[in-house]
Amino acid sequence: MAELRSLDPNTPMFTQFKEKTGPIVLANTFVVPKGRTESFLALFRRQAEFMKAQPGFVSLQMHKGTADSRLLMNVAVWESTEALATAFGSPDFQRMAAEFPDDIVSYPHIFEQIDV
Repeated sequence: MAELRSLDPNTPMFTQFKEKTGPIVLANTFVVPKGRTESFLALFRRQAEFMKAQPGFVSLQMHKGTADSRLLMNVAVWESTEALATAFGSPDFQRMAAEFPDDIVSYPHIFEQIDV
C-alpha cells in the first residue's frame, strides 16, 4: 500500500475527515518512482472509476509535474468531507488502495474554497 504522509502535520487527512464542511477539494500529490508512471496510472484509473460512482463526488483531474518530475497530483472535488470519508473508508476502495506499491508516497490534503 502507498505510504500516506501529511502535507500539514498539524492537520492530517484523517483529522480533516472529522470537519463537517463542503464543498471541498482533495489535493493528493503522489511521488512515483521513475519509470512507473504508467503502472501507477492504471491502478489510479480503477480507483477513479470507483470514486466517480460514489455519492457526493463532483469531479476529478490528474496532473503531472513538468520537466521530468516524479510528481503526480490528483485534484478531486466533493460535496462534503463526509462524502469523501465514506468513499475512502469503503472496503472496496481500501482493497484497491492496498494494491499500490509500498514505494509510492501520497500527500493528501483537504481544502475549502475561500474568497480572495
